[in-house]
Amino acid sequence: MAIENITVPDLGDATEVEVIELLVSVGQSVEENDSLLVLESDKAAMEIPAPMSGVIKSIAVNLGDQVTTGSEMLSLEVEELAASEIDKSAVAEVKEETVLRPEGPTEEPTEEEKETPASNEFIANTIEIPDLGTDDEVDVIEVHMKIGDAVDVDDSLITLESDKAAMEVPSPQTGELIELLVSVGDKVKTGSAIAVIKSVGAASEKEVEKPAAPNSAPAKPKEIPSELPPTASVAESSTSTPTAEDKVYAGPAVRKLARELGVDLTQISGTGAKNRIIKEDVHAFVKSHINTPGGGTATFSSIPDIDFSQFGEIEQLPRTKLEKLTATNMHRNWAAVPHVAQFIDADITDLEEFRTELKSESESRGVKLTFLPFLLKACAKALKEYPRFNISLHSSGEYVIHKKYFHIGVAVATDAGLVVPVVRNVDQKSIWQLAEEVIDLSDKAKQRKLTIEEMQGASFTISSLGAIGGTGFIPIVNAPEVAILGVAKTEIKPVYVDKEFQPRKMLPLTLSYDHKAVNGVDGGLFATYLAELLADIRHLVL
Repeated sequence: MAIENITVPDLGDATEVEVIELLVSVGQSVEENDSLLVLESDKAAMEIPAPMSGVIKSIAVNLGDQVTTGSEMLSLEVEELAASEIDKSAVAEVKEETVLRPEGPTEEPTEEEKETPASNEFIANTIEIPDLGTDDEVDVIEVHMKIGDAVDVDDSLITLESDKAAMEVPSPQTGELIELLVSVGDKVKTGSAIAVIKSVGAASEKEVEKPAAPNSAPAKPKEIPSELPPTASVAESSTSTPTAEDKVYAGPAVRKLARELGVDLTQISGTGAKNRIIKEDVHAFVKSHINTPGGGTATFSSIPDIDFSQFGEIEQLPRTKLEKLTATNMHRNWAAVPHVAQFIDADITDLEEFRTELKSESESRGVKLTFLPFLLKACAKALKEYPRFNISLHSSGEYVIHKKYFHIGVAVATDAGLVVPVVRNVDQKSIWQLAEEVIDLSDKAKQRKLTIEEMQGASFTISSLGAIGGTGFIPIVNAPEVAILGVAKTEIKPVYVDKEFQPRKMLPLTLSYDHKAVNGVDGGLFATYLAELLADIRHLVL
């Protein structure tokens, strides 16, 4: 018997990727091409297959580890003959690739291939959807051009809408729109063709596609978008007794969706090929539980529909996609997170006087200075002082992810629903920079022009009712964050200072936090410290 160390194969452009699933265990037998683990980059999840058959002797990585090309994953005990054969096959594969893939074309290019169009020839180019940062389909909600229109670079062609944002797709070139390939209501994704634009210009001589360099690695990572055929599950080929989780036959995209929705895949029957679980199965499972009393922790109560028309005139209005998504997320977070709320009033009298003094400078800078930039800065400092609030719990419950950055989401109400743009690196920015960024993000939110990236990555959220009113409210934690700050309307209250009552501007704050991750003592300390920072902003520079 021989021991073979299995390493992460070439990941292409990806640098560090995260281990999100371990599909095997020590002592388990695997066959060649059985999936060993799942890695996730910024753009895709990929299963790493076994380059040979053998028995797992050790595993060198854990969930959450960051790995790169060449990192050791695990060791396999294999027959010495198999190890020898795999080395020979790798060498043979390189030789074969060298023979079959010469450096240049074996035949002279045809006259058609050599032909170069004249500089005034019309060239028709197909325009595709750029990288959306997701494999999911999005809706075409608006078409800005019609056939025959003149198009300039960066002119908006269409508007797309995902679950969280609307985005415009600009033209990458100047020309005439000669064909539209989509219409309102169509679903598209990254790489989908949307239009053909005719432009004038010289085209470069046609190139013969160069062969890819031979790769001696015996196995490559397999990207598994939801629409591609899956790889064989480990449970099907393992000779050891599989666990319930091993029996789940689903790709990485489906597993990720299940984690986000808090769904146990072992409870779902797959309808795909060979009983594979697909995204539709997960959505159907959630939908059925929503409409079933006591169907699980993350379900709505089954409330019977009533014919309200019997009581008077009614109108049935459809909810926006954003409203439906928000409702689902809020209910999931409320059901999955044991909430604790900490109430405190912050004395912001001096801060408001200081902000008033800056009015002239604010006008000269052309920036409206609200209270929010100060609150952002104070929250970032409190998160740094009490890092327990700057974490996320791993779904296994075995460890937490401590974030070294301070990105804070700010809830913004729009006509379509609630969105939460994220202000990044709050601790590194000045009050004026934060003021400009808050205004910019709020405007984008109300115009539905926020990008996906501008709504991701927050480690803490602020939800402010501002001048709307109310003495306080309990915001719902935006999991996987562990805390959120609710801000109500400032009131002037009598406060006992220097042996007498004085009128002070008091700001009601509510800190909601996940009791699975944060203890009551930590909540009290965080809230008190935050109130002290707002009462005397000189502490912000310490």
